[in-house]
Amino acid sequence: MRITLGPKEKKERRMGERLGLKGDRCAGPKCAAVRRAYPPGVHGPAGGRSRLTSFGLQLREKQKARLIYGLAERQFRNYVTKATAKRGDTGLFLGRLLELRLNNVVYRLGFARSRGEARQHVSHGHFLVNGKKVNVPSYQVRVGDTIEVRPKSTGNKFFKEAILPRLEKHDLQKWLTFDPAELKGRVIALPEEDDIPQNFNRKMIIEFYSR
Repeated sequence: MRITLGPKEKKERRMGERLGLKGDRCAGPKCAAVRRAYPPGVHGPAGGRSRLTSFGLQLREKQKARLIYGLAERQFRNYVTKATAKRGDTGLFLGRLLELRLNNVVYRLGFARSRGEARQHVSHGHFLVNGKKVNVPSYQVRVGDTIEVRPKSTGNKFFKEAILPRLEKHDLQKWLTFDPAELKGRVIALPEEDDIPQNFNRKMIIEFYSR
């Protein structure tokens, strides 16, 4: 079961910041983390936030990353294990593994308003990778791969009304290219440090799993 099931904004309030779990809503003033900038619970604003130990800080960073990418504990631990098996910057390797998930690339290309929505689109078979249908959100995309909307899905009402109007003003990552005429994107490089979300501390996450 994915960790993102349940009230997403409640999880953002628990973390004390916007995590983009509700897509466009998170960027506006209606975001619960802004309107109610205190932890959920019966005590309301008077409850405050408890002071965290070093273990608690590491745990919070790990939980934030899991929420952002919508991963179960086992999935996330496997990514950390793969990252630590490589020589070099473990934090960068972890970030790349997360960013190169197919549902994340679909989100980065602007085909979805959130990673959760992108996951649903991929699971429903709306996308092709190098011309072949792939419906596995965790599929690892490689440099040179092409991601496009399946021809049968281009006439989908949701894509026409909710997604296509957003593509013109979408801020594309520098490691991706996009052809709006063909609804096709391509991975041209590996994500670098600045391309990976900075709202969670990857060093703390590695330390958490190294205990």
